[in-house]
Amino acid sequence: MSEKLVATKSEKLTAVKGMNDILPPDSARWEWLEDQVRSVMGLYAYRNIRTPIVEPTALFVRGTGESTDIVEKEMYSFEDKLNGEQLSLRPESTPGVVRAAIEHNLTYDGGKRLYYMGPMFRHERPQRGRYRQFYQLGAEALGFAGPEVDAEMMLLVHHLFARLGLRNVRIEINSLGRPAERQAHRVALIAYFEQHFELLDTEAQRRLHSNPLRILDTKNPTMQALVQDAPQLLNYLGDASLQHFDSVKRLLSACAVKWTVNPRLVRGLDYYSHTVFEFLTDELGAQGALCGGGRYDGLFELLGGKPTPAVGWGMGLERVLELIQEQGQTRTAPAPDVYAVIPDADALPMTIQVLNALRAAGISVQMHASLDQNTGSMKSQFKKADASGARYALIFGNDELAQNAVTVKPLRDGGGAQVTRSLTDIAAWASTLQSHT
Repeated sequence: MSEKLVATKSEKLTAVKGMNDILPPDSARWEWLEDQVRSVMGLYAYRNIRTPIVEPTALFVRGTGESTDIVEKEMYSFEDKLNGEQLSLRPESTPGVVRAAIEHNLTYDGGKRLYYMGPMFRHERPQRGRYRQFYQLGAEALGFAGPEVDAEMMLLVHHLFARLGLRNVRIEINSLGRPAERQAHRVALIAYFEQHFELLDTEAQRRLHSNPLRILDTKNPTMQALVQDAPQLLNYLGDASLQHFDSVKRLLSACAVKWTVNPRLVRGLDYYSHTVFEFLTDELGAQGALCGGGRYDGLFELLGGKPTPAVGWGMGLERVLELIQEQGQTRTAPAPDVYAVIPDADALPMTIQVLNALRAAGISVQMHASLDQNTGSMKSQFKKADASGARYALIFGNDELAQNAVTVKPLRDGGGAQVTRSLTDIAAWASTLQSHT
């Protein structure tokens, strides 16, 4: 291995395919989005949780489902060389959040409202809106059984999308009922598809007995008529489940949130129950699902905890940012308030003192830094000052500093006339500048 490293150490290294660098100025869009998320989460009293990127593989086998594509084909799994433990990079965060809640007894004194943002990993072919390392936002409400929290979850997403200025996003909802109701539907579903086995594609035939609900969300156009006529889960729900679902719909309507019941909207894992939902757009082609969620009252027990009701959702941030851009919204990095022009290196000690004072007063400052031993010509510095987007240039020339002063030059319309200010007066000037930010 060492010989290979020596032989290739001069080769150019690039990022793993499907794991992308996020660079300025694009990173400003991410920062803006994250700021909006934190603000909205605070309005709903959701608190941040941060779980490890690496978890025991068994957590996802039990929590995500052994027969799912994620576990079967997409997880980055490996053996810990230290102790032989089987570990995986997290493909999603809900199992980790529930594991943390059980491990730290988070719900002993009542329910918890939590949210997370961070990278997830799935070993799949990179394509538009789907990457091997992708970023997901999610919220989990743990310990709450009532339909009002199901509705609150969707209202939170609806509020966030409104805050982001997103348009033409529709909400589809369904109910999976209780386990016994879902089991009765499962039996009917298998019997129905067995009668039409020859019309199933290879994937549907494979899933028929292990995960028949997933057949209902097939994208195969030749199977759409077959799926359309399949038994509907809503017809197997009892009074209590229907009442729960009706309450969710009523609460959404009370807030003027439009929704559509999609009886084919499912989750193929046994621990899901009652409400499931998706937020969808038609403006991103096949990758139209922006957010999906539902109630998963059985997951705590599956992961070794006490019976605990829970509901949550996950959202791909890359898709949200793509839709923001698709709908014509632009977000740029904030420009500095001032750019420090330094004609002579001898002025640096005094300049840095003044700039630190400005930053302490809340003024953002970009200091000119040369690429060599020279500070750069005045012309080139002013060119960079203008390109920075700063509102003012502060000129720390020898003549000015000899008078214990600095020249303030407006770079944008409305900045007034160029003036010379005493260094002792710079804090007062900064306060005036800050009042207009």
